[in-house]
Amino acid sequence: MTAEPLSAPEACEETEPTPARMRRTMGTFASGVTVVTGTGRDGAPAGFACQSFASVSLEPALVLFCADHRGRAWPRIRAAGRFTVNILTEEQTDLCGRFGSSRGRKFEGLDWEVSRWGTPSLPGVLTRVHADVYDVHGAGDHDVVVGRVLALETVSERQPMLFFRGGFGVGSQAAPPVPWGWGDHWG
Repeated sequence: MTAEPLSAPEACEETEPTPARMRRTMGTFASGVTVVTGTGRDGAPAGFACQSFASVSLEPALVLFCADHRGRAWPRIRAAGRFTVNILTEEQTDLCGRFGSSRGRKFEGLDWEVSRWGTPSLPGVLTRVHADVYDVHGAGDHDVVVGRVLALETVSERQPMLFFRGGFGVGSQAAPPVPWGWGDHWG
């Protein structure tokens, strides 16, 4: 069997990874949108919008998310040691905007419940993943948080919210970017 010669790489733009270029380039990777919630040691709820969420391991059940350590919510959730990842449906742009902004009161006027693990559960989401903070790795301006899953909750069978190129959805049906988008610090 003879190996075929490699073809020349496709011509493309190659630039240095400036923050603006990183945002634009990484925005071409469509991702789901979540809201990570927890309760600070003072008992007050905390939460932030997060698109960096993934499964790590099935045995043991582990997930991860990335949080900006300059944010207000993540340090409070980290200190408490437990969180819930609320996976948003495509209709929940209001929740995404509320928790994606560094301004305003995230839980004020919102109908939410406390889970049996003591973390905020948001209404009408697709799924909830309840977890304990298992490990945290500093990586640049973010923390990579690994959580040990305590329970999984399927809440609805709707379509997931997708974030792509600064907007919601993919293709011609994509909603325009929202003002909080890339300028705010999630987490």
